[in-house]
Amino acid sequence: MYKKNLKALLATAASWIRIAWLYLDAAIRFLCWRVQLTQSCRVGNRHSYMKQTLLLIRHGQTAWNVEHRLPGQLPGVELNDNGRQQVIHLAEALSVLPISAVITSPLERARETAKVIAQGRNLPVQLEPDLMDTNIGKWAGQVIEELVKHDPTWGQYVSNPTEAPEGIETFPQVQQRVVAAVERWRKQEQSGAYPAFVAHSDVVKLLLAHYSGLEVRHAGSLFIANASVSLVEVEDAKVPHVLAIGWSPSPDWLKAPIPDVLKDKSESQEQGEQKT
Repeated sequence: MYKKNLKALLATAASWIRIAWLYLDAAIRFLCWRVQLTQSCRVGNRHSYMKQTLLLIRHGQTAWNVEHRLPGQLPGVELNDNGRQQVIHLAEALSVLPISAVITSPLERARETAKVIAQGRNLPVQLEPDLMDTNIGKWAGQVIEELVKHDPTWGQYVSNPTEAPEGIETFPQVQQRVVAAVERWRKQEQSGAYPAFVAHSDVVKLLLAHYSGLEVRHAGSLFIANASVSLVEVEDAKVPHVLAIGWSPSPDWLKAPIPDVLKDKSESQEQGEQKT
């Protein structure tokens, strides 16, 4: 029994170390990518279509998120006022990126988010049913706290989402369909170098798990906030790189830091221009 408990403890510790490294690695890669992006914008270089930066976006907040109520694939769950403001803020932050396509889950909360992201870009919002949220069957519409109290199968599913009661999708099943959808879209020429995929928390987690090599059963440990973006850089025949995980960016998050000397010079020029 002791050996069994120790083995389980070590496995848990190893998974948390793996997740912590994934976040650290993504943060380092993002800083490098941000500098490269800024430099390419300055010299006018175009992003190679052989290399793509996938934007994995979770929809904005809904009343059901606030109530801790599970929507699953139920229709009619729309953004609340706070969620709409979150999405506007996100769209402003992403305005510096040349998003080349917007593909979304057809559920209302994702579709609303996608429309805001696409505004001003002359891009159609394209629906992809395979990006829909996890089908949670009988649990859809229920409050999480009540499920914890009254349905032990819910707790079992949360602990091990690779197994599920009848009528409910497992994480491997969800991952299979969402990865197939993203790969199908990204290989289309019309998707371009910066395709944005608007979906749901589980969907984003499982896509990140796939592209980072994280075991599917540990995907639930990732934190994906409402109206956040995760970035994955992919290139055929090369290992994908996760650049950001569930970031809720400020409007200037993609602007490279300006050295103090250049900043002082810029401020002096502005003051001179104001005087003249």
